[in-house]
Amino acid sequence: MTDPCFTEKELMSVDNALALLLAKAQPVDEIEYADISNTLGRILAQSQTSTLNIPTADNSAMDGYAFAYRDIHAQGETRLSVSQRIPAGQAGHPLLPGTAARIFTGAPMPPGADTVVMQEHCRVEEDRVIIQHPIKSGQNVRRTGEDIAAGTIILTAGTKLRPQDMGLAASVGLAQLPVYRTLRVAIFCTGDELVAPGNPLAPGKIYNANRYTLTGLLRALGCEIIDLGIVPDNLAATRTILAAAARQADIVITSGGVSVGEEDHVKAAVDGLGHIDLWRIAMKPGKPLAFGTIGSTPFFGLPGNPVSVFATFCLFARPFILRRQGMINVLPQTVYVEADFDWPKAGHRREYLRARLATAEDGKTRAVIFANQSSAALSSVSWAQGMVTIPEGHTVQRGQMVRFIPFTELLA
Repeated sequence: MTDPCFTEKELMSVDNALALLLAKAQPVDEIEYADISNTLGRILAQSQTSTLNIPTADNSAMDGYAFAYRDIHAQGETRLSVSQRIPAGQAGHPLLPGTAARIFTGAPMPPGADTVVMQEHCRVEEDRVIIQHPIKSGQNVRRTGEDIAAGTIILTAGTKLRPQDMGLAASVGLAQLPVYRTLRVAIFCTGDELVAPGNPLAPGKIYNANRYTLTGLLRALGCEIIDLGIVPDNLAATRTILAAAARQADIVITSGGVSVGEEDHVKAAVDGLGHIDLWRIAMKPGKPLAFGTIGSTPFFGLPGNPVSVFATFCLFARPFILRRQGMINVLPQTVYVEADFDWPKAGHRREYLRARLATAEDGKTRAVIFANQSSAALSSVSWAQGMVTIPEGHTVQRGQMVRFIPFTELLA
């Protein structure tokens, strides 16, 4: 049943709603070991420590010649006999005094050598190298462990693995990584007016865009999607599919049916099956956002308007999912830029304006907003590069600094 401390007339602040959601987002506890080639976007379950020094030995940072710095003459040029050749992947012999080794990038330094001159800064005559360029002791040498020392933690638990993290794991010899199992998310859309793309569009009908927005957002998060399609606008059907969804998924997400209309049945169905923890957020677009549980399964009821679906998912469902996946830092990084627009009317809700960045002739980057900020204008989201946030009770004048949330932070 509905929490008695929450009434429908109240609007919960964005910050309070987010705090409530994250407090309830418990990471899955199943861990699996995946080959590093299959870990992109997965969440690391346990911190990883290198057992190696990287580099494992002193090696050359250049193609050139390795020698002992003490053999360099203080004045004029130095001529050294080339006593050996060391390609990458091979170990050289101890360097004879007064000689140099032909060496290639990544090849280990031979014992007795401590400096490398790049080949462009010397010349070769028969079996001798003539060094003329000013030389510093130890130059062009990568030292043992200068990148990673044995025993160093290279990846911390809760990291969402990126291509460079996969490469880092491989560089210290890890073939598999412990990751949290993939979350199963059940989705469906409500509305007798919805039609699947590709079918004829009768009067009064609209194509179901929300299904594809949601599946794209969830795939970007690496979730397994249980797509239950479109549910008719009646309470019995809604309750039946919600109960079935909760039995097979870790999270249930719906779009539509959470407002106050006579055909909005999702909130009532969830209220009868479980518990609603929050409903109606002080934000625009996206006020009618419901969150609760069906049995023990978390539930998100997103609005029906397409921009509201996108905004509420990115700002609330996304961090909740990331935290359940085991990620530590789940909130998007934001930047401040100058506004290239006026927003003269202060609102009672926090506003999220679809915007993109433009560089002016003076070199400054400014935020430009889409002309139509309606919650039904899905073209605004496709056009935009992010969202500008306008706090409750604030106006904006052109030239003021505003907070911008890049879509790269919300969709990666």
